[in-house]
Amino acid sequence: MNDHLPALSALRAFEAAARHKSFSKAAEELFVTPAAISHQIHALEEDLGVRLFHRLNRSIELTASARVLMPGLSEAFAGIRAAVGRLRAHNDTGTLTVTASPSFAAKWLVLRLHRFQARCPAVDVRISATDDVVDLAKGDFDLAIRYGSGHYPGLEVELLFTNEVFPACSPQLLAAGPPLQTPDDLRHHALIHDQAVERDPLVPTWPMWLKAAGVKDVPAAAGLSFNNMSLALDAAIAGHGVVLAYSTIAAADIAAGRLMRLFSLALPDQFSYYLVTAPGALERPKVRAFRDWLREEAGLAPPAAAGTTQEPLTPSSN
Repeated sequence: MNDHLPALSALRAFEAAARHKSFSKAAEELFVTPAAISHQIHALEEDLGVRLFHRLNRSIELTASARVLMPGLSEAFAGIRAAVGRLRAHNDTGTLTVTASPSFAAKWLVLRLHRFQARCPAVDVRISATDDVVDLAKGDFDLAIRYGSGHYPGLEVELLFTNEVFPACSPQLLAAGPPLQTPDDLRHHALIHDQAVERDPLVPTWPMWLKAAGVKDVPAAAGLSFNNMSLALDAAIAGHGVVLAYSTIAAADIAAGRLMRLFSLALPDQFSYYLVTAPGALERPKVRAFRDWLREEAGLAPPAAAGTTQEPLTPSSN
């Protein structure tokens, strides 16, 4: 078989012209003249021994041969663009892009970020607060902090926090009453729900906690509902009811006295918070520095040597 490949410039000219179905638009994209595009495509046709375009009066159409060539070529150029994007992200020492859930970003990350900025003032941190799962391999983000099972194939994963779940309310609500001395007293108060976590059957919910506490006559589904934990906590801080708080997200509000933990019963959360990166991302100094800072804030020991594991500690409340 003939392993000869045509010139990359000719293939690029063809791909752009076929995508736009226009020599002039391809020329604009590649910053050359339409005549140069035409010349490159003519050379490619000569090289391949096939005709690639039907040249009409005011337009062009792809031939059958062009339609065979185009899909693989488009995929190849998309791969080249992705590789170049990853390389540029690798060499960009000034910007660090992080994606995290809105609740974690607002209630944990933002409160501590000034300490990383003091340590690494040359790094410009950009936070995207979203529950959307991004493709780290594309290079748009340097790392993600994800809440889930920790199973993220093809990515490097480190455990940051485990969670437990317990009722909490504001000191003002606790002082104003009715009393909240036992779980049965919850019948006198509104329950605050986080719809985002309750969509997953593995995540502890009010019905689960009430059942574990042996409470039978409290309407488990009634009360206020919000689409993320940060809003649910803020509603509890404002005195609107009792929230089922997640230890990592509620830590700062409890430490500051804005929320009070109720009762002794807590349910373990089957999900945890993980630091997730694309393979090789931790070789970049800015990513490694942020990872090390995150571990310190989480109360974890420095990363273990290869072949060992680190056990997570309870979330730091500082």
